[in-house]
Amino acid sequence: MSAHRSRRRRAVLAGSVLIVAALQGASAQQQPTGAPTPGSAPAAPAATVGPAATQDRGSALYGRPDSGEAAKLAPVAGPPLPTPAAKLPTDRLKVPPGFKVEVYASGVANARSLRQGDQGTVFAGTRLLDRVYAIRERDGNREVKVIASKLHRPNGLAFHKGALYVAELSKIWRFDDIEARLDDPPKPVLVYDDLPKDEAHGWKFIAIGPDDKLYVPVGSPGNILVPPDTYAQIRRMNLDGSGAEVVARGVRNTVGFDWNPATKQLWFTDNGRDWVSEDIPEDELNVLTEPGKQHFGFPFCHQGTFTDPEYGWGRSCSEFTPPAARLGAHTASLGMRFYTGTQFPESYRNAIFIARHGSWNRTKKLGGDVVAVKLGPDGKVASVEPFLTGFIEDNRYLGRPVDVLVAKDGSLLVSDDFNGAIYRISHQP
Repeated sequence: MSAHRSRRRRAVLAGSVLIVAALQGASAQQQPTGAPTPGSAPAAPAATVGPAATQDRGSALYGRPDSGEAAKLAPVAGPPLPTPAAKLPTDRLKVPPGFKVEVYASGVANARSLRQGDQGTVFAGTRLLDRVYAIRERDGNREVKVIASKLHRPNGLAFHKGALYVAELSKIWRFDDIEARLDDPPKPVLVYDDLPKDEAHGWKFIAIGPDDKLYVPVGSPGNILVPPDTYAQIRRMNLDGSGAEVVARGVRNTVGFDWNPATKQLWFTDNGRDWVSEDIPEDELNVLTEPGKQHFGFPFCHQGTFTDPEYGWGRSCSEFTPPAARLGAHTASLGMRFYTGTQFPESYRNAIFIARHGSWNRTKKLGGDVVAVKLGPDGKVASVEPFLTGFIEDNRYLGRPVDVLVAKDGSLLVSDDFNGAIYRISHQP
């Protein structure tokens, strides 16, 4: 075995150890509280819990009934190693006629948020590992390399004017001129560190808006509670981290947002609370029309119609901004992008693609797909249609979509943290 292959094998095995440990306590939507050291796995939740049990509110299992079918539900662990390209489930995935699914990159363990650089490099963050990847074309092949490591939940990525922004649990960094330095990444510059360290809903999705501001969410520090004023919100700030302000409140946990190219308004997904029932509340798709003035309901009202059984007393859903669309109960609706390319048919122009990671706290799994949300002439949601399906088979996962990215050639990239892969969806006229 060559020295290069030996080093690569040791790196893969080291990553698999981290994945195995992390998946013991992993959740599609929440993690236990605590502050493990950077790169370490989160602590596993208690094995059993009921409403009356002493349980940290930050645990994914807080509020789970202690009997019946619900007591058997727990976060879904993926394979301990990235799935080899030849074994990825592309032949079982379904897309509308005229579209094609293929593997863009494999061996990208725990691939989560996606961004593309000006020169075409695709970057992928992670949540259970400590690393950020770059996927680049080289000598006719795609090369996957680690460009940053020893970070704590570097899930969120943004790219702007040659710089890659990386959001850890409680800090945001900037890697300048990154595409020119993939083989020798620069030292990161600290942008912002005024963020909580709670593990529950602590990982970030970040983006830079048309106003050249950096948008950062701060999730609720638990499944259901009245959070402090510094949580359950979306903030925006200058690109150097100054001038931070809150633009949206009552947001339980958004892990995906984008701007309508026509109106420049921010749209975002939001994960609903757990353990009320299998069928309510549904995840939400929201639109911010008045920055700084809107409250989207959490923890008092869910899905725009349902007052919380614990915190909704004396409150009305009419007090809060209703969702633009409901996305299914416990589907873990995560990454979303408006389709701004020209490769897909006209009917998909300015549609929203949303990756639904899939439920774990339903006896019958729901989500685990990518849906296309189409808007009508009035700018409101006209339909929510299946687009990429087939990740659930016999009530088990073959893969779990996390984020979507409209590539420069107009194709759609989809990350899958379950298999450690990125898929490419193209249209064949």
